[in-house]
Amino acid sequence: ATSAWEETTKRGARSALEPTEMRGDKGVLRQSAIHTYGEVIHSFVDRRDYHGTFAPGYHKVRRPAAAASGQTLLEVDHCVGNVELGDMNRFVDFYRDVLGFAQLIHYDDKVIHTEYSALMSKVMTNGNGRIKFPINEPASGKKKSQIQEFLDYYLDEGTQHIALRTTDIVGTVRALRERGVEFLGLPHEYYLALPERVGDVGVPMSTLEGLGIEADRDEEGYLLQIFTKPVQDRPTFFFEIIERHGSRGFGVGNFKALFEAIEREQAKRGNL
Repeated sequence: ATSAWEETTKRGARSALEPTEMRGDKGVLRQSAIHTYGEVIHSFVDRRDYHGTFAPGYHKVRRPAAAASGQTLLEVDHCVGNVELGDMNRFVDFYRDVLGFAQLIHYDDKVIHTEYSALMSKVMTNGNGRIKFPINEPASGKKKSQIQEFLDYYLDEGTQHIALRTTDIVGTVRALRERGVEFLGLPHEYYLALPERVGDVGVPMSTLEGLGIEADRDEEGYLLQIFTKPVQDRPTFFFEIIERHGSRGFGVGNFKALFEAIEREQAKRGNL
């Protein structure tokens, strides 16, 4: 945490937390942090000398809450940031020059668009590929981009959504729906075209449609994904649930369907 903070601040990052030690019965946890777009910060955590649960002061729950049953959410798959028009490349440079990340994928407005709106996105990743940060900016269209709507309501650049990886998206979505989580819906036509586009994905198409789960395939494999509606009273932050089977992509074949689903929600709010 100390060397990471020293190196990144030397490369131009603005400090959010100088190297700090947290001590407890199970050892010492060291952390530091730097600023990135908006009010988002990235923390560096060193657990080498700490052997307890999460951080000093935390204790393992003996009986997990009932709300955790029925789902298999394992880890964060990726975090997506929305920035102002013209800022995407600036933060791509930040991740490359300050954090040593590399660009994994570039989607332009010819790939991510509908009749009404568009966006551009570049995906940055660390050396081993475990950390992935897609960065979006709005593109011009007939009407307001979903990215611009986010920026207007969030009043700043920030994290659009966090994708959580699961090994059982069907069971997880069922469990989350039972607890009141609301997901974006897709029209029946999307599922009519799915078998020819993606082939067998190990789940009946009727099940995918019944739960609103999307599917996509690339040269490495396939993935299943679904997006929640915004979790607050503003059209800003939401979650994605994703199950990967070889594919390291982000569901480019679903971008148009996802965009149109979000636009339907925008229209309901009178913001399209």
